[in-house]
Amino acid sequence: MSLTLCPKCGAETKRLYKNVCRKCFLEQFTLAVLPLVLHTRICSRCNARFDRNKWRDEGDLEDIVIRTVEDELFVHDEADDVEIYINPREMTPHLYRVKVEIDAMVEGEPLHQELKAEVRIIREACDRCSRMAGGYFEAILQIRAANRIVTPEEIDACKLICANMVEKLWKKGDRFAFITDCIDSKDGADLYLGSANAARQICKNIVSEIGGTFSESPTLYSHKDGKDLYRITFSMRLPEFMPGDIILFKDSVIEIRNSGKNSKGIYLASGARFLEETEKLNGAIRIANRDDAVGAVLVAVEGDDIMVLDPSTYQTITLKKPMFFSSEPGSEIPVISTEQGLFALPEDSAHRL
Repeated sequence: MSLTLCPKCGAETKRLYKNVCRKCFLEQFTLAVLPLVLHTRICSRCNARFDRNKWRDEGDLEDIVIRTVEDELFVHDEADDVEIYINPREMTPHLYRVKVEIDAMVEGEPLHQELKAEVRIIREACDRCSRMAGGYFEAILQIRAANRIVTPEEIDACKLICANMVEKLWKKGDRFAFITDCIDSKDGADLYLGSANAARQICKNIVSEIGGTFSESPTLYSHKDGKDLYRITFSMRLPEFMPGDIILFKDSVIEIRNSGKNSKGIYLASGARFLEETEKLNGAIRIANRDDAVGAVLVAVEGDDIMVLDPSTYQTITLKKPMFFSSEPGSEIPVISTEQGLFALPEDSAHRL
């Protein structure tokens, strides 16, 4: 095999690398470059990292150190099949020493390089934590009910939806999805949230799971960089009727069994199922509740009818047999007395249609 002289050092070589021998090529070629000292800003409370003018949630401290090194490590464009190994070692809570090994192919030749660096950690409060500590909020979510007082169980359910949605949105990147404060009152509860978008998503989830409607009312509170800043009050109104309520709707007496986006129940006169969008129950009137029911002696069961002793007059009257009915003559069954008449109630009050 013929040999070629290196034009730089004059040595004989079997092949040239970028017009020089392998030794000269390696002397002038740098596979990778890494600064000796790196700095990273990390939140002292949540471990978020400040990167490219934005706070980002990037995992635990070691992951952040590795990411900091990766961001600052330069590998030559001509390197192929690059493999990088980063080994961080904690010296103090504010200092890591990092060893980096790089293997690659350049001009068909395998190259290996080792680099070392220090990663110095600067602790401070991120935008999210500083706003939370300062009581910052963009939205107020007012939880109320239409024409009644919200129950403690409903408030707890709304708070759970709020907590779950805040965590979900935070993980998706909404750093201001947090609850600043929660104030309970005799009318309901007020939730103060760091993100108006989070409040809006929470309202939509409450409507989907529990029912009701909500409205938005913005209020100008400041200016920044020539822009108007608004705080938004979200008025959440839970459905007027709850499971167990007995309503008069379009001349029919109905027991509400499930109230959400749709209201489900039973026509007490016929035993048929009732289904209507909750927001369309305009004109409905609450006339009683299952808790108002009294016991009546069941005299007989004949087909779709039952005969009971009216608890007021003690006369035998015939009623429509309710759904899920399994009582035997001689037992007591729940009945409700209304201006529209006496109705037998379904026995399984926990059943959901």
